[in-house]
Parts: sequence; C-alpha cells; structure tokens
Amino acid sequence: MKLNILRLLVVTLCCVSAAMVFTKAGAQNPARQQAATLASLGVPVPAQTPAVTAAQQDKPTEQVQKNIKVLTGLPQSQLIPVMNYFAVSLGVRCTFCHVNNNGTWAFDSDEKPEKETAREMIKMVMNINKTTFKGGMEVSCYTCHRGLSHPASIPQLPLPAPSPRPSPAAPAASPSPRPSPPTADEIINKYVTAIGGQAAIDKLKTSVTKGNISTANGLTLTYEIQQAAPDRAYEVFVSQRGTMERAVNGNMGWEKGPQGLRDLTGQQLSDVKLSLLLFRNLRIKEQYTSVRMGGRSKIGERDVYVITGTTPDKKRERLFFDAETGLLLRRIIYTETMIGIIPEQTDFDDYRDVDGLKMPFIVKLSSVDSNNTMSTRTFTEIKFNVPVDDSKFNKPAAPKPSNP
Repeated sequence: MKLNILRLLVVTLCCVSAAMVFTKAGAQNPARQQAATLASLGVPVPAQTPAVTAAQQDKPTEQVQKNIKVLTGLPQSQLIPVMNYFAVSLGVRCTFCHVNNNGTWAFDSDEKPEKETAREMIKMVMNINKTTFKGGMEVSCYTCHRGLSHPASIPQLPLPAPSPRPSPAAPAASPSPRPSPPTADEIINKYVTAIGGQAAIDKLKTSVTKGNISTANGLTLTYEIQQAAPDRAYEVFVSQRGTMERAVNGNMGWEKGPQGLRDLTGQQLSDVKLSLLLFRNLRIKEQYTSVRMGGRSKIGERDVYVITGTTPDKKRERLFFDAETGLLLRRIIYTETMIGIIPEQTDFDDYRDVDGLKMPFIVKLSSVDSNNTMSTRTFTEIKFNVPVDDSKFNKPAAPKPSNP
C-alpha cells in the first residue's frame, strides 16, 4: 500500500517537466499561428481544437516535432491540448520547463534537467496505468498535483473536523418506489419540445447573434456571428488589441487578424466548422453514433439527467438536461490522450424565447488552458431567419504588398 502511494506521488512529478518532452512547431505551424492570433486579442483558444494541416493531423508527434523520445505515437493534433493539460495540472507556464532565450523558444533543448525527469516520470505513469489499471486512464498529472508544481505528501494540520454522527432516527415507512429514469431518446425528445419543437427547428435557416465575451484574464471583447444553414458561418472578435475575423464556407475556411490572412485547413477547419454549426445544440441526436442514459446528477440545485454520446470520431461527450424543464444546461467533451483525459465544458444559462425557439443568452466555456481557464459569452441580441451578408463567408483578397 505504501509503495503504491509513493508511486502515485512520484508519478505526478512527471508533469512538472512533461511539457518539455514535446517540441512545439515554429511560426509556420498553423496551430501556433491560430493560438497567437487569438491570444493577441484575448480570445480564448479551446484546448481540444489544435490546428494542424491535413497532412499533419494523422501523423504521430515524433514525425512532426524534434527530440520526442517518450511520447511517441501521440497524434500531432493532441500536442497543444496535452501541453495545456500539463501546465494546468501543475499550475505553471511553459517557462517552468521550456528554454526561452530572450524571447526565442528552444522547445527541443535538453538544457533543463527537469526534462529528463519528465521522461522517466511519464514512463512510470504509463506503466502504472498499463499494469495496475489494465490500460485504463486512471492516473495522470492531475491525480496528485491538483494545480501545484509539487504535490503535497504530508497532511496539513489541523485536519478538518469529522462530520458528527447522525442521531438514531425512528424507523421510517418504506419509501415509495423511485420511478424508472427516462431513456436517452425520451430525454432528447423532451429537450426538443422544451426549446420549441422540431417544426421550429426545421424553419431555422439563418441567425445573427451579437454580444460580448469576458475572459478569465480580465479582457472584454465585442462579438458577432452570422450563420446560414447548413455550413456557413462568419464571426468577428473586437477588442482594444484589434480585430479578428473567422469564417467557414462549406469545405473551406479562413482567418484574418493582426498577423494577416490565412486558410483554415485539416483538423482545424473540421473543429471550427463543428463549433460554428448552426444546429450544434438544436439537432443533438444526429451528431452521435450512439447515445445512452448516463444517470442522474446535479448542477447547483438543479436535478439533471445525463446522456453519454459517442461521436463519429470516437470522442465521448456528456450532456446534462434539467430534469424539470428539459433544457440543456451543460455539455462536456472528453478527449482521451496517452497521458490523460482532457475535458472541455460548456454551460448554458438564461434561456429566452427567440422567434419560437428558446436559446441560452449566457454561455460559459471552461477549458484546460492555463492562459484563460474560462470565458463567458453574454448575448444581447439573437435573430433568426434574417438576411445575412453572403460576402462575409468568402475569403477576402490578400492585401497587396506595398511598394518599397
């Protein structure tokens, strides 16, 4: 028992320097281009949506990055989420492990001794999950670190007072049998009815949404998105730092910001298309290859039913529906990696009627991103079936180089 506890504590040390095992791509990497563009405006970057080219998205990291010695086989598309996962688990930034010389990163450098420690600890994590938990992802950086660079191994005194023992109660009458929970299909059908019915959903062709975004690091941005069924969308973020535009139009996409204009391709295009899908939270069932009832739970004081769904790309999602109203309150996406399961959570609140459909006017995104753990979108206006500017979906012309 003592050995197992010791092993678990040491396992967590892997994450202190695990980030240094990876080498992030240079400026030519679309993932870093996107992250830099959004970060320059204070726009939160979802942890589960790294940007990679079509050629890169299925390659293991060691074929794209340099000096990868332990995490071989990690899909390149999971690199940034894994890096964020390490940082959040330990409550640190990249500079805790990586070499930065006067603003220039040397991600493949072995200069810091923590890097070799990380390699040994990562091996141990993988071995414990393999041998002790039969391959299940039970132990990770967060298991012991819980946001600390070094996990606590000694209890802090005084310990919390134990809860008092309940006094003996008189025998109660046998409780009434608890009704059987609804099926996943019944929960989804109740949700469709609660938001306005399938007929109202089918009438939806366009939408224009305006509001603002507040981030955990104290920034506020104005936000607007125009959408047209089935797969066109244009969104714009405006802050004191500048403006960033992004659009998808069928099988093409683009992004324009302070760093210039570029195409969205590969995994990044797929992820952006999914996040901007007009029917993302309206036509739920068709997004999964299978759904099942996941039991009961609570969000605050609200009783909820939980549905577990599996997407075509094998990701697992959990959806939380208000047991009383039937409305969707939370959606969590889980990305399984070789070092842990990375969650991304979206909460929905302040439902209001919009042309016969109930829509949330407050949306909170919580992600594994040490730079911005949470952002809140507060909408001031949502309109359906109004004219949208089709030219917004088209890629703008690249600026002409100025004459020397």
